[in-house]
Amino acid sequence: MKNTPFNAVNAALAVVLALSLGTTLSAQNLKAVPQAEIAKVKAVIPEKMPAKTTKRKILVFWRCEGYTHGASIAYGIEAFKQLQAKHADYTFDFSKEYKDLSAANLKKYDALVLQNTTKLNTKKNPALENDLIDFVKAGKGLTVIHAGADNFYQAEAAAKMVGGRFWGHPWGSGGTWAFKLDDPDNPINASFGGKNFKWRDEIYQQQSPYYNRAKLHVLVSLDFSDKTTASTKGQKREDNDYAVSWIRPYGKGRVFYTSFAHDQRAYLNKAIFTHIVAGLQYTLGDLKADDSPAGLADK
Repeated sequence: MKNTPFNAVNAALAVVLALSLGTTLSAQNLKAVPQAEIAKVKAVIPEKMPAKTTKRKILVFWRCEGYTHGASIAYGIEAFKQLQAKHADYTFDFSKEYKDLSAANLKKYDALVLQNTTKLNTKKNPALENDLIDFVKAGKGLTVIHAGADNFYQAEAAAKMVGGRFWGHPWGSGGTWAFKLDDPDNPINASFGGKNFKWRDEIYQQQSPYYNRAKLHVLVSLDFSDKTTASTKGQKREDNDYAVSWIRPYGKGRVFYTSFAHDQRAYLNKAIFTHIVAGLQYTLGDLKADDSPAGLADK
């Protein structure tokens, strides 16, 4: 395995880890990103987007009914604001209110980002599951970041649309893990330069049948040729298949998921954030990428 400069970046970012402590907050309040950190966020915004942009409107939704990844949410919102400032074709709105996920409101948007949402309450919001599914099937985009997979426990179809559901995280945020590129030539992986890498983050394992590689195009997965990654306790999947990022067509629309971004480090690393931006561009339809599933998928 060849290491990238990620290791040096990881060490440099350790000083800000205190901000990454999540909590369960009913008030849904976020701490502002420190001014000194905003300059660091600006530095990772790609000068040139992975694909040509067109006028697009994107809703970033960040409500948490469970664990709140406060730093990741705040830094992610700041990163998307800075992305808009540099690439004005993309307009971002930000919300934590369920009413903004209604079918009527979603019509205004080309893509939805579930920014570390947790345990969205589909029982009290019974239209939510169908509204999200109809939104994507109609040709729109869905980008799901990290804890966005910690949702839909009473909405099986929505979990299957995402392509996974949280089943623990044996690879904690304090560890450095090895990753392999399942599709090194895919443009969504271009920021990694075709090389496997190591990175400090919290990585989810996904529960089946919501996760089904046969229905997904996996981009990045854990590399068990590295003994540190392979020896982690708490793994539940008998097939030892632990995908990290993937894409899929869904109806006329597109879905991108990544387990990266447990905390703010993802928004302070150019390669990781560009990977997220490329995934977003794929869901918008602006970035063409091979999204053929590993097997025959029924939608």
